[in-house]
Amino acid sequence: MRKAIFLDRDGTINVEKDYLHKIEDFEFEKNVIEGLKILAELGYIFVVVTNQSGIARGYYSEEDLIILNNHIKDILNKEGIKIEKFYFCPHHPEKGIGKYKVECNCRKPNTGMLDQAVEEFNIDRKSSFMIGDNISDIEAGIRAGMTSILVTTGHGKEHIEKIKEMGIKFFDSIYDFAIDLKNKKEHCILSR
Repeated sequence: MRKAIFLDRDGTINVEKDYLHKIEDFEFEKNVIEGLKILAELGYIFVVVTNQSGIARGYYSEEDLIILNNHIKDILNKEGIKIEKFYFCPHHPEKGIGKYKVECNCRKPNTGMLDQAVEEFNIDRKSSFMIGDNISDIEAGIRAGMTSILVTTGHGKEHIEKIKEMGIKFFDSIYDFAIDLKNKKEHCILSR
C-alpha cells in the first residue's frame, strides 16, 4: 500500500482567491513547491481533493476548473512533482443550481473524494495525511481515517482555536509541515 498526502487546493496549494478559475489569477502559496519536494522525497504520493462550489453556483464550468488544474499539474511536473489526480466536488446543497444542487458524499467534510482516491491508488489511510486550511478539510481527513493537518495559509488562521480544541496540529505552510515531518523521520532513523 502507498502513503499519500491529500491536499486541499485553494488556500493550501495556491493563494486563496474567491472562486479562482483563471490561470492568470493563480499563484502558489509561499514555498509550496519546496515543501512538496521534501514530502515526495519521504515517499508520499499526492492527491488533490477540492470543493468547487463556484461550479455549483454557475460562476465557472467544470471545463474551466480542469484547465486550471492541468496548468497547476504541468508546473509541478516541471518541478519533478507528480499529482496523481485532482478530485473535485462541483456540488452545493443550498447554493447550487440545476444538477449541482444536491447533497453528495464528495463535498468535504464528507469523504467521497478521499475514499475514491484510496481505492484507486491503493493508499494506506493510517500512514497518510490530509492537509488543508479549513475545518471541512480537517474533518474529512479524520472521518477518512487519516492524520489531518491545518495550514494557516488561506482561511487557516480563522480555525486555529477550534483546531487546538480538537488536538489537531497546525503549521504555517505545507513547507513547515514537510520540514517537521522530515526532521521526525530523521530523528527516528538516528534513534534506532
